[in-house]
Amino acid sequence: AISIHHITNEMVANKPSFKDSDTFKKLQVLFATDDAVLVAHNAKFDVSMLNRENLYPQRAICTYKLSRYLDKEGVIPKYNLQYLRYYLKLNIDATAHSAIGDVLVTEGLFQRIYAKFKGQAIDPVADMINISSSPVLVPRMPFGKHKGLKMAEVSKDYLEWLSGTDLDEDLAYTVRHNLNLDVH
Repeated sequence: AISIHHITNEMVANKPSFKDSDTFKKLQVLFATDDAVLVAHNAKFDVSMLNRENLYPQRAICTYKLSRYLDKEGVIPKYNLQYLRYYLKLNIDATAHSAIGDVLVTEGLFQRIYAKFKGQAIDPVADMINISSSPVLVPRMPFGKHKGLKMAEVSKDYLEWLSGTDLDEDLAYTVRHNLNLDVH
């Protein structure tokens, strides 16, 4: 974490713990409301980290998953936050991997995604929450000897082998889908 965020132990030595911070108290109140929605890039990870701190957002929108969902043809090579920032030409003045920088980029990405859903959905927020909480199809093979191929073009033998490995939920769902296995 130090090499990414450049925050050392010495920099936080005299700071309150997260549970003693004003931010923690505000999040407790916010997450207790029925209409609160957490927006995060890779929300599953962020929710798991908040849960470890006894914070329980009930609804989340994942800009990572929605970016993947909207890219039906697999045109975007990667979906990490800073890559999307530059690929989508989000004009945001922010330092990468700083807390506020990542928040600003996530906000800009969310605004772009929201605009797409707003034109297509009766309740865009509900649709985004639903998609964020379900597996989505991965359009192209992200690694290995078939990297870059559309998933439908990947050999069944390879997909069968891949189905027995440890995959993230989206890739596991995509493999099952392309093998015509029971997919809910």
